[in-house]
Amino acid sequence: MNLASAFALSASSNAVKPALFWGDLEYSYEKIVDQSQHLAQVLQRVFEVKPGDRVGIFLKNCPEFVIALFGIWNSGCVAVPINNFLKAPEVNYMLSDADIDVLITESAMAEVMSQLLTVRPHLRFFHAEELGKIEPGKADFVAVNRVEVDLAVIIYTSGTTGKPKGAMLSHGNLLDNVESCRQVLEAVSFDRFVILLPMFHSFMLCVGILLPLSVGGSIVLIKSLHPPKNIIQEIVDRQATLLPAIPQFFRALANSQIPSNLPLRLCISGAAPLPGEILKEFNQKFSIPLLEGYGLSEASPVVSINPIRGPWKPGSIGLPVPNVEVSVQDEVGKELRTGEIGELCVRGGNVMQGYWNQPEETAKALRNGWLLTGDVGYRDEDGFYYITDRKKDMLLVNGINVYPREIEEVIYQFPGVKEVAVVGVPDARKGEQPVAFVAPNEGVVLDEKALLHFVRGMLADYKVPRRIVFRESLPRTATGKILKTALREISVSG
Repeated sequence: MNLASAFALSASSNAVKPALFWGDLEYSYEKIVDQSQHLAQVLQRVFEVKPGDRVGIFLKNCPEFVIALFGIWNSGCVAVPINNFLKAPEVNYMLSDADIDVLITESAMAEVMSQLLTVRPHLRFFHAEELGKIEPGKADFVAVNRVEVDLAVIIYTSGTTGKPKGAMLSHGNLLDNVESCRQVLEAVSFDRFVILLPMFHSFMLCVGILLPLSVGGSIVLIKSLHPPKNIIQEIVDRQATLLPAIPQFFRALANSQIPSNLPLRLCISGAAPLPGEILKEFNQKFSIPLLEGYGLSEASPVVSINPIRGPWKPGSIGLPVPNVEVSVQDEVGKELRTGEIGELCVRGGNVMQGYWNQPEETAKALRNGWLLTGDVGYRDEDGFYYITDRKKDMLLVNGINVYPREIEEVIYQFPGVKEVAVVGVPDARKGEQPVAFVAPNEGVVLDEKALLHFVRGMLADYKVPRRIVFRESLPRTATGKILKTALREISVSG
């Protein structure tokens, strides 16, 4: 079994059913099969790809992204989704690193394409617009057989230091994680999954694309994110049932005028930590479960989630999904007891094969069969896991561990705070000191003294930020994570 054959099996019993909605357009399972097989033929005959070759996908969210994935897998090649927000030098690094000569792209990327050609003259493009000219039922094609251990995807992780690393995910890794998610989310054929987040992200690859298509469900791919009411209208019109998104979107939902007839049965928060205050606001307004999950690209990516029927523990990333083990370990790999803080480690069929062409980084990330996540946390007496912070984000103030997320959770409770990030800055006397970056709600003016007074009433003095920097908004990655590296630079220079 591989990802292409798993989709073909699902499509065989759902041929005329909508697999994907895109504005007014509907793509049936049969159409996606035909177009992906045609693309595979083009890749083989025109571009002369061989099984195992890497083919890049540099597209904005669109139906062609899904077709590109299955076309690449049908041809026996490895898909490399590339962040469509990146500039030419960043894209070129990934193309060079993964040795990519063929890129599936679109006319909207023309400027980046022309820049890439100046440094990679042998790079060849297939324009996604060509897929729209294919008549269904014309592909005469036999898929290249790939097995579960074969490489399917290279996902480049946005490392906070140095160049991004390519996490190698096999067909088996992703099939395993899709099945785990199917069980824990109780996904069935009538489900319709909303895609808001970028499709190049591992969260959307697994939960937004592969999961619905594996169960005979449908994808509601949002064509226009602005204004936000477009999203709500699309959810209602298409009777969407599952909404995976980032925490800030759920805060926006909680603070907006929403019709009472939302068809959603489940909301899933991922890609960034869900602040307790946002969960509280959402739960006060909606009866729809909002479940915080946890994952990372190296784990295909889903590791844990809060159970559908509860209990839902604020601040917890929940329980491991089926077929995945989580352990809290110290620096030498010893398992820690309940309540003890250490590094979260993951084991299971979802764990990557390693980093592309980086054996030393692979050796650092994988220890005795466990993936070291770089996240620090603990397990409670009920087996629920909590993340206190990223290992590299943890501060040492007078030799005492300080976790920025703890401070952020307190600041989120202060009226008028829209978003917050705490970073550490060097301090000659104390080693490090926390600095908070805060973006207020629109039209709100926050007082630094009042906010610091509030924090002092809830946290030990050594955890109180040395200063608060107010900004209109905080810098974020394309997938919603706050860019703490950029904030550290600002705090040091400022």
